[in-house]
Amino acid sequence: MGDRVVFKQVWPNIYRIEIPLPRNPLRFTNSYYIRGIQRSLLVDNGFNCDESRAVMDEAICALGIDLAKTDLFITHLHADHSGMTEYLASPTSRVFMSYEDGMAVLASQNINYWDRFNDFMKLSGLIKVGIENNTERHPGRMYGTAHFKNLVPVGEMDRIVVGDYSFQCIMTPGHTDGHVCLYEPSHHLLLSGDTILGKITPNISLWEIGKTDVLGQYLQSLAKIGRLAVDVVLPGHRHIIYDCRERIQQLEVHHQKRLDEVLGLLGSGSANATDIAKKMNWDLSIKEWEGFPWAQKLFSTGEALAHLNNLYQRGQILATKGNDGIYYFTRI
Repeated sequence: MGDRVVFKQVWPNIYRIEIPLPRNPLRFTNSYYIRGIQRSLLVDNGFNCDESRAVMDEAICALGIDLAKTDLFITHLHADHSGMTEYLASPTSRVFMSYEDGMAVLASQNINYWDRFNDFMKLSGLIKVGIENNTERHPGRMYGTAHFKNLVPVGEMDRIVVGDYSFQCIMTPGHTDGHVCLYEPSHHLLLSGDTILGKITPNISLWEIGKTDVLGQYLQSLAKIGRLAVDVVLPGHRHIIYDCRERIQQLEVHHQKRLDEVLGLLGSGSANATDIAKKMNWDLSIKEWEGFPWAQKLFSTGEALAHLNNLYQRGQILATKGNDGIYYFTRI
C-alpha cells in the first residue's frame, strides 16, 4: 500500500481504518476498530473485493486485531459497510445488526431479492430511456458479503459494552430501513454510519412508490440525533464532524431545497422519477446525468423518487400509474 497510513487513532482505543471503494465516488468507507479488554468491536467494513480486503488485512496485522475476540457491528445493509462480514467473522464473532437490515443482507444472496430493482427500473422510467435492466451491475450484488452466521439483531437502546465504552443503539431509519447508529452518552460520541456525513449528503432512495416515506423517516432520524448530547461524530465516510447540530441543520436545509427543486421541475406538467433526476443538480464530477455510471443513474433516480414520494405523501402532488407501468407525478 506504499506509504499511505490506512488507520489512525481518532479517540482513545478507537481506530479509523480507511477501506478503499474501487470505482466508487465515495472513495473510502470508515471502519472503526474499538479495542476492548476481553472482546473488541469492528464497526462496518467495506466492499467484498481484493482491494478492500487487502487494506483491511493490513490494518488487522498492524493493529494486532484478534478476530476470534472481535465482534462485528454493521450500521446498515449496504455493501460498502457490510461486504466483508463473512470474510471477517470468526466462529466466535457476534454480528450485531438491526433485524430489518440483517434479514435483507441474508436475503440478498438469493437472486429473487434483486427483482425489486427490476420493478423499480420500470416504474421509475429508467428502462424507457434505455438504461440497461441488469442488476448484476448493482454494487450490492458485485461486492456483497457471502452468507454469515451468528447474526445478533439489535434495536433501540440496546447496549454494547466494549472496554470503557457503553454504546447505545439508536435506530435511525431513512438511508436504509434498519440503519443503526452507536451513541456513547458519557463521551458524547456518535458513530453515525451513513445517517450523518460531513460535506456530502447521504443518499436517500426509494424503490417502491406509495410505500414508507423514507425521506420523512430520515428527517425524523436527524431530529432524534439532534436531541442527543453529541460533541463528536465518527461518520461512515470522509471526515470527523465536530458540530453535530449544525450539520443536521445543513442536511435539513438541503432536503428542503431538494423538495423545492423537485416541485419547480414538475412545473405545470407531468413527469416520472427519471425525468426529474435528469434535471436535478448533482454534486458529482460528471455534470450531465446522461454521463453518470449505471449505479449513479440508479441511485439518483431513487433519490428523486424519495422526494417525489414525500411530496405525494404530504398531499402536494399526485401520483398516477400509466398504461406503460411508469408512475407520473403532477402538482396539485
